Amino acid sequence: MASPVRPIHIIGVPLDLGGGRRGVDMGPSAIRIAGLGERLASIGAVVVDRGDVDTPTPETRVARDPHKKYIREIARVCERLYQQAWRSHAAGALPIVLGGDHSLAAGSVGATSDFAASRGKDIGLIWIDAHGDMNTPETTTSGNVHGMPLAALLGREPAELARIGRRSPKVRAARTVLVGVRNLDALEKQRIRDSQVHLFTMKDIDRDGIAAVMKRAIAIAGRGTAGIHVSLDLDACDPAIAPGVGTPVKGGLDYREAHLALEMIADSGRLLGLDLVEVNPILDAQNQTAVLATELALSALGMRII
Repeated sequence: MASPVRPIHIIGVPLDLGGGRRGVDMGPSAIRIAGLGERLASIGAVVVDRGDVDTPTPETRVARDPHKKYIREIARVCERLYQQAWRSHAAGALPIVLGGDHSLAAGSVGATSDFAASRGKDIGLIWIDAHGDMNTPETTTSGNVHGMPLAALLGREPAELARIGRRSPKVRAARTVLVGVRNLDALEKQRIRDSQVHLFTMKDIDRDGIAAVMKRAIAIAGRGTAGIHVSLDLDACDPAIAPGVGTPVKGGLDYREAHLALEMIADSGRLLGLDLVEVNPILDAQNQTAVLATELALSALGMRII
């Protein structure tokens, strides 16, 4: 097996403010309990666990704006994550961010993007998710901010997330790829079409196969960029293999499809950062989803069958 060249920094973000169902704040602990650090070390990685970003709990805060609940608190957490992830990049490390809900990507992807920009480069983004996460406060039907981070990375809303860091937008639509999507809100569909991001739904994967889809996704995100940030929501996987997620949707990636997707990322040699989000141990069975997240991280970092 090929060991990672860069050291790995693990950053936990027990963020449970962006979704409508409690429990994802325990995701970082569950993934650590599944042995992420130890298993990465076993394939030759130099691993440093940077601990958890300070994050408030919903019981201690007021949701305020129903169109973007807890947005101030979420933005503060994302700013802290941004700073921590930036320090990891500056140290020459590859950050693996453990969630927590997907709104944290405003900080993790933002740091990868701005760090690359400080060296004159854009990044590519592969967003592996059952959902588009491109709602805005104007289009959302729930007000849950975990459905908005990609909109913030690509544009101006929600403004509290879009303005984190040094520049906005953080990523270009032409180098942004959604993979595994199968559940979109009505107004969100139009936003995705208008944005001109690249979209591979589960229908595309069923028809063409995950290998062909990932080959195209990596080519799109990697062309002319410093590398690729991968933001993986475990609900991209079918609930049969990932029951412990914030918003499960039937018909997702199966075990080998998920692994092949991440193995191809490793083979590309272009990985800059990795998010593993929306693991909810309350809904899980014997930590199955956290174990899967750990295994997928290993595939992304170069663990091979032989």
